[in-house]
Amino acid sequence: MIRKGQLAPFLLMVLAVAACRSTLDSVVPAGQAAHGRIEGATQEAGASAYLLQSGDKISVTVFQEPDLSVSDIEIDSSGLLNLPLIGSVTAAGRSQAELAQDIEQAYARRYLRNPRVAISITEATPRVVSVEGEVNQPGAYELKPGATLLAALAMARSPTATAKLDQVIVFRTLQGQRLGGRFDLQAIRSGSAPDPQMMDGDVVVVGYSRAAGIWNDLLRAAPLFNTFVLLDNNR
Repeated sequence: MIRKGQLAPFLLMVLAVAACRSTLDSVVPAGQAAHGRIEGATQEAGASAYLLQSGDKISVTVFQEPDLSVSDIEIDSSGLLNLPLIGSVTAAGRSQAELAQDIEQAYARRYLRNPRVAISITEATPRVVSVEGEVNQPGAYELKPGATLLAALAMARSPTATAKLDQVIVFRTLQGQRLGGRFDLQAIRSGSAPDPQMMDGDVVVVGYSRAAGIWNDLLRAAPLFNTFVLLDNNR
């Protein structure tokens, strides 16, 4: 039996074990600053809408011009489409509305008067979000359009009992720049903070709560030592 006087060395041992577990340092903006940094940069990059990428298949409809309309055309590895008369058009990184406008302008310059173009996605290349850290099932998951941080964590079977819910960090790469924001999951769940939308390639890392982890490590360690822990001599 570990008595009260012996508890401190035992806890120090457990602390040493727990210290090996990584914690997330507050080196990225939190709260409103995090939302501003992630979502502001996302909007500047035009990523609030679904952005096309290589491998996506789309249909291009030029109204009243069936010979110029194409169905199920794939965006090639260079991010380009090859369309009748106008040739190569950059599609990757463009929203449907932006691509339609680009094609309209290309046809209007030489071939058509006031062309109208509609873009529809017939088959999208899977988008992926990675969820790591203190979640029950870390891994890479297919990202559905409009999926948010809560949805990404739900795919990873939610945070563990030892998760540090105010240390959920989202890493994102936009236009070659690495961005990060720290989010408070409890605030998002309560509705007092917005639930950020996920993007293809995002990495979510859920931090480790040392206080909760120490207690859980203690409970797990006690049976290994085949003994009891006396926390209160008055009992």
